[in-house]
Amino acid sequence: MLKGIAIGLLLVLLAVAAVIGFVMMRLSPPGQLTFLDAVMGGGRGAARPGTALPFGTHGQSLDVWRPAGPVQKRPVVVFFYGGGWAMGSREAYGFAARAFARQGFVVVVPDYRKVPDVRFPAFVQDGAEAVAWTRAHVAEYGGDPERIALAGHSAGSHIAALLALDRRYGVADDVKAVVGLSGPYDFYPWTSPRAIAAFEGTADKPSTQPITYARADAPPMLLVTSTGDTEVEPKNAINLTKRLKALGAKVAFRDYPGLSHEQVVMALSVPFRGKGPVLADASAFLHEHLDQ
Repeated sequence: MLKGIAIGLLLVLLAVAAVIGFVMMRLSPPGQLTFLDAVMGGGRGAARPGTALPFGTHGQSLDVWRPAGPVQKRPVVVFFYGGGWAMGSREAYGFAARAFARQGFVVVVPDYRKVPDVRFPAFVQDGAEAVAWTRAHVAEYGGDPERIALAGHSAGSHIAALLALDRRYGVADDVKAVVGLSGPYDFYPWTSPRAIAAFEGTADKPSTQPITYARADAPPMLLVTSTGDTEVEPKNAINLTKRLKALGAKVAFRDYPGLSHEQVVMALSVPFRGKGPVLADASAFLHEHLDQ
């Protein structure tokens, strides 16, 4: 009888493994991480009250996450995912949204148009429309529209930084803090194929660079890099930090030695949180500047 039970359990485990393998094969790498994060408990304590909510003028959509339990008036984080301005989706970055929601934030994760269908500044304009939607509607989901921060990874950090620094997008004054993870802020002349595809043809080339718009009254910014990053050079965060400090703006800098470009954002997830205190540092910074 015990042998039969053991065989039965083995068959169940094999079936579960087959299902997990099938799901994983159909997902992008960030989507796989979101799946693993959920399996390992990343979803506990977080809720998603809004899924595929429409916003903007180009058929975009966004998700809203918040802490589970009673709805309270909470600070807000709009998170822009990366992907070289050409890839990514709001669904695949559930691990990041859940991480910040469990830290006490209402989190908005918008999609935006991508290369090759569009080029700069279309994806930044989409980001501005997402922030405007957040300002108008986040109170319906328990968020405080007077306490909006922006966060992003890689290309998403580029979008977040431009929205916070360049007032021409119309939302800079709504932004109370920024967390940029492994972002490009000072990368002209463009050398990577992705940057060339996204920005080539822009007449006003300095307008593509967040460092162009550094100013003394910029919202407080936490700029994160890693010495192991070979995709977005650490000089981007270093240079913007120096420029903001020279102007008298509030800026903090973090370097996580040894982490790769991808591992910085992966460290937000439960499976890879031990890689570095990215979530703890980002959350502490955001609470410092939003809990006022």
